[in-house]
Amino acid sequence: MSSHTTSGPLAAAAGSITLGDDLTVNRMGFGAMRLTGKGIWGPPADRPEAVRVLRRAIELGVDFIDTADSYGPAVSEEIIAEALHPYPEGLVIATKAGLERPGPDQWVPNGRPDYLRRQLESSLRRLKLERIDLWQLHRIDDKVPEKEQFDVLREFQREGLVRHLGLSEVTVAQIERARRVVPIVSVQNRYNLTDREWEAEVDHSEREGLAFLPWFPLAAGALDETGPLARVARRHEATPYQIALAWLLARSPAMLVIPGTSSVPHLEENVRAAEIHLTPEDLKELAAASR
Repeated sequence: MSSHTTSGPLAAAAGSITLGDDLTVNRMGFGAMRLTGKGIWGPPADRPEAVRVLRRAIELGVDFIDTADSYGPAVSEEIIAEALHPYPEGLVIATKAGLERPGPDQWVPNGRPDYLRRQLESSLRRLKLERIDLWQLHRIDDKVPEKEQFDVLREFQREGLVRHLGLSEVTVAQIERARRVVPIVSVQNRYNLTDREWEAEVDHSEREGLAFLPWFPLAAGALDETGPLARVARRHEATPYQIALAWLLARSPAMLVIPGTSSVPHLEENVRAAEIHLTPEDLKELAAASR
């Protein structure tokens, strides 16, 4: 399956980033959380459309897909394999473990090494992979010693089950404690135009050569569509959400953006944001959109 078989905007317009020293991907990726049911629970309302979304993403040049064992749970990984296996050359599938799912919209950290190993092995089976290119600890579990969690990540890498490792929802101090035990190539924290709690972690990732994956990049559609965001969008003949994605790409070269959707038209709209180049004046105006 070619990654450039259909006309239209390409994710490559966002530029590229290298994970570790050997995996280069376009900075406009895709987050697969929304390919599930309500509450990130169970199958999607339209499974064929979910399959079409993934295949269209590849056509548009997306070569990085972010998922997790807890999305569904298991559903997102299963749909990725259904839609894309055997995978096109160069496609990087990143997944995560470390959260249990007792029910819709419920997330419970579990960083016990035996649990993480079972979940990794299950992800490998569902994704039909022998090795996962990027495996991320979904949360550091404060009920389990940090070093036990970092040690088992190192074991996974040494055993050849994962290629690279990342962390999610972590501080600079936690990132650096992990890096004393195991190589880390990515950080995935909540971050968007109006929620910049993790500014220090974005800057740290850039300085240290780590990829920063902002989850909730569009604030689940809750961005203020008036004011500076709307004004910049009008100048670029774009939607406010496209501008919000373009702002993330402009914020730092470390940014690997992973907007998600269950709709092909919405996917295409998101990817077009890769082609928007914000001016210094735009960026100055959008600085007022933060809170």
